[in-house]
Amino acid sequence: MDRKTPLYDVEKALGAKFTSFGGWELPVSYSDILKEHHAVRNAAGLFDVSHMGEIMVKGKDALSFINKLITNDIVPVPQNKILYSPMCYENGTVVDDILIYKISDTELLLIVNASNTDKDEEWIRSHQTGDVTIENVSDRFVQLALQGPESEAIIRKLLKDENTELPGFYWFTETTLCGNDGLSPIRVLLSRTGYTGEDGFEIYLWLPEDGGQTAERLWNCILEAGKENGIVPAGLGARDTLRLEAALPLYGHELSDSITPLEAGLKTFVKLNKDDFIGKDALASQYERGLKRKIYGFEMVDRGIPRNGYEVVREGRKIGYVTSGGPLPSLGINGGLALLDDTGLSSGDTIKIMIRDRACGAKIVPVPFYGKKYKK
Repeated sequence: MDRKTPLYDVEKALGAKFTSFGGWELPVSYSDILKEHHAVRNAAGLFDVSHMGEIMVKGKDALSFINKLITNDIVPVPQNKILYSPMCYENGTVVDDILIYKISDTELLLIVNASNTDKDEEWIRSHQTGDVTIENVSDRFVQLALQGPESEAIIRKLLKDENTELPGFYWFTETTLCGNDGLSPIRVLLSRTGYTGEDGFEIYLWLPEDGGQTAERLWNCILEAGKENGIVPAGLGARDTLRLEAALPLYGHELSDSITPLEAGLKTFVKLNKDDFIGKDALASQYERGLKRKIYGFEMVDRGIPRNGYEVVREGRKIGYVTSGGPLPSLGINGGLALLDDTGLSSGDTIKIMIRDRACGAKIVPVPFYGKKYKK
């Protein structure tokens, strides 16, 4: 049976339509996916992402231990900064892509994908060395994501002092929210990463004894504070169209145990000059030999909606498959990402997507699809 977040009841009362995702029953939408998508692009959307996993790693050797597991380099990162990194197998393919919150050199909070939480914990524990403790604290957190151009204005309404300094991009801080309703302020960890291509915040609530009551209060006070700013609750449907427009990878699609971070276009996050890490030899060899396949962006020329797994054909032969596809609502077109064997393709080159046994025309385009050039 799928698990439910502490906000399930309040979301159901809002009319949420639920779907199964990564072992959880989560809202796919509350009203309409397109409405929620455009609200995030133009105002703000509030997502319940409490299904994400959280693993705490502490100890004198925590920093060096985690650095051995990831392709990026956490050592020079300052306190209260967040690092994105793939975590790889020995062959260079990906266990998961994670965020690391550097609380200190001896305390790191790892944010992992929901469907990978147990697998990640097992992988991390299987490589445990030195003075390190590992604790899966996923059940103790509620995590909300407030995304969109109005998100900062909404957060400021929830602060006791509206002039409080907010974290910058990929930074986090501890603060209190919702103290203006006559009740005690709610202490949270507030970060600023995002998965939509918009400015936005993540709000982590360490669940108190009353559990869902405080979580519901936090959820409701954010929605109330954002009413004048056009906020809406948003579900997985909008999350997927938003992240696709921003060309952000999703584990199981652009990253997996059969795709390396180099093939996914994430060379920036692979520090081959770093001391040894799991998968380094395989990734260094792949980089030196040259990639045989990589992720491309494409947009449809013919009518048709591309979906994950659809074959991609060029000059009569299969050259790969769609990793993520669908509508790109901000652009009014359909498109997606594809893992292709032909690494010499350029913007404007034509390909065909096999959609229900039809070879539908498409063309290679730069990514992200949605960026400053598309904003009004």
